Amino acid sequence: MPNLPVVASYVADFLKRDQMHVFRQITGVLDEIDMHIFTHHRENEHPFGYDPKRLHVLPKPRLRWLRRLIHKQIRQEPWQIFRWELRRWLLDLARIDAQVLHIYFGHVAPQFIPLMKVWRKPVIVSFHGADAGLDMQKPRHRAAMAEVYRLAAAIQVRSEALADDLRRMGCPPEKIVLQRTGVPLEDWPYKERETPEDGAWRLVQSCRFIEKKGLDTTLQAFAIIAAKYPQARLSFVGDGPLREPLEQQVRDLGLAEKVEFPGFLLNHLAGRIVYASHLYMHPSRTTAEGDREGVPNAMLEAMASGVPVLATKHGGIPEAVTDGVSGLLVAENDAPALAAAAMRVIEDKDLRCRIGLGGYESVVNTFARSAQAKRLADFYKRLMVPPL
Repeated sequence: MPNLPVVASYVADFLKRDQMHVFRQITGVLDEIDMHIFTHHRENEHPFGYDPKRLHVLPKPRLRWLRRLIHKQIRQEPWQIFRWELRRWLLDLARIDAQVLHIYFGHVAPQFIPLMKVWRKPVIVSFHGADAGLDMQKPRHRAAMAEVYRLAAAIQVRSEALADDLRRMGCPPEKIVLQRTGVPLEDWPYKERETPEDGAWRLVQSCRFIEKKGLDTTLQAFAIIAAKYPQARLSFVGDGPLREPLEQQVRDLGLAEKVEFPGFLLNHLAGRIVYASHLYMHPSRTTAEGDREGVPNAMLEAMASGVPVLATKHGGIPEAVTDGVSGLLVAENDAPALAAAAMRVIEDKDLRCRIGLGGYESVVNTFARSAQAKRLADFYKRLMVPPL
């Protein structure tokens, strides 16, 4: 990539299966940016292939586990890179002539405070949702993040709701930059859903199986729906630590023949299930630890496909879903309200078509990958120009 400006991005694990949005953001700028990736752990080379000359796997300190134990469990504070790691970073960044360093995700940024203090070029820290809540109630973590806010050139966020969270946590408003996730519209063309004549409604939720996704609420709502429409079926696409409790909940509700768990699927395989579905559910909630969504990426893909979306008034979701226009929204943890909303969509074809099309238009207008990639590339370039 001759003569392109160089950006270095740090992603601790490149790349988790549920981080397709990060891969799209990184690869979306490659026509304008020479992007080098630094990581401590390379995983899932398929589907996340990347130029090996621009992918740098960093050595892990032998006593990393001890450092984590001392700082996280005993001192209740974030750790910072060792001196030898700092020297390595400075040499690597100089070797590739990096003009910007982009750190994914916000909760790991305190590790890089020593580097941010001595490297004289701009550093971006991006927050995506959960990373704005992790450990932030602990005084020493908040103090470390205050130093990150001071040293960073910019703090990127996925949603206005996330920006509000960071402002409440002390981030200077002038440093916050909104960078939406980008959906490749060519991969998710709009398709109006047909009414199933036999009442075999297909519902789907696609996500990592963690508490904030509200999967148990989806199951409770589906039990109500299935009582009226016995031929209805639900697919949970994904995996995660809550899979066994969810499978037990399915058995307890007597839904074993109506709910499937196909696992994590590549986009084209997940797409087959989404396009075969009539409703998409995503009843996100805020957890006791403060974990909440930015704007769920799988939900945006479903909206682009034209399937009607039912979600909650949570996090950044209302920035994508306008109730009654581009989907239906209910309160968090309210399974009867979610089931009632689903019944409205099932029984009102005009509503179903209207919010399906409205969801597609919302993604086109605000979350198209091409526009968001251009926005990010231009932002990198502006940071590279020293102020007058």
